[in-house]
Amino acid sequence: MLAKLRGEIYLFSGALLFAFNGIISKIVLVDGLSAWRLTQIRTGGAFVILFAIFFTFRRAELKSTRAELPWLIAFGAVGVALVQAFYFVAIERLYVGVALLIEFTAPIWILLFLRFILKKHVPNSLWYAILLSFTGLLLITQIWSGLSLDEIGLIAALLDALALAGYFLIGDRLGKTKTSAAISIWGFGVASALLLCALPAWQFPVEVFGKDMQLLGRFSQYVLPGWVLILWIVVMGTIAPYLLMVSGLKILSASTASIFGMIEPVLAGMFAWWWLSESLSGIQLIGCVVVLIGIFIADRARVKADVH
Repeated sequence: MLAKLRGEIYLFSGALLFAFNGIISKIVLVDGLSAWRLTQIRTGGAFVILFAIFFTFRRAELKSTRAELPWLIAFGAVGVALVQAFYFVAIERLYVGVALLIEFTAPIWILLFLRFILKKHVPNSLWYAILLSFTGLLLITQIWSGLSLDEIGLIAALLDALALAGYFLIGDRLGKTKTSAAISIWGFGVASALLLCALPAWQFPVEVFGKDMQLLGRFSQYVLPGWVLILWIVVMGTIAPYLLMVSGLKILSASTASIFGMIEPVLAGMFAWWWLSESLSGIQLIGCVVVLIGIFIADRARVKADVH
């Protein structure tokens, strides 16, 4: 019982830190870095610190075979670089909670992939999940009144959901032979290398580290230097929640952990409402609840599909 409680505390704390990181990331995006540069510094910083830890204490986990290498590269490109970059674009243009909610429709896209691409059996509840989730999204976007959300932000959030689906699918395949820690470190490393090729380090806007950034919302009268906020994103917004999530997964089942993952968009919405005064209409709030129910059903269906 105590072990289960400890696992739940780990997972909730991880979701809490990931959710709060959306606020800090939005501050940096609004007053500092582009989405791609923030992805670069986040993945690069996380890779350097985690690699140093695991290379020192658990070096054997980092070894890979020739067969694993293409999948590790795909995981880093899609599951790490694209997931984070599209997420940063989305939260820059949308409410943080809404962006995360759309991102977390990934289980639906996974089930559609299993059903129509891999021709696998999926539970009939998939169709209820799709109906609920897309009904909720229609309520959130209020498309009947001309779309209330930023179009680029909405497209980025949908692409982020697809990339997150890739994260889970590729991660599940790699998980048969590698630990979650090794997969994540390889993912951070590959993403960092790819972004370094696309965005040379010598062109990095280093002035952002010394720039005073306005904290927005209820704390808009205060500023913090960029290096403090970026350090938070790397350590408390990436490494700490990652370690908490991994620790929780070791104690609890993946299906239980996924329920805690659904708390993240709810917490992010609460933080955004409190800090940034990001509020939704009554219809949009109903839409959020409907989407969450759809995601919950889809996630349960995905677990059953994995069994088959």
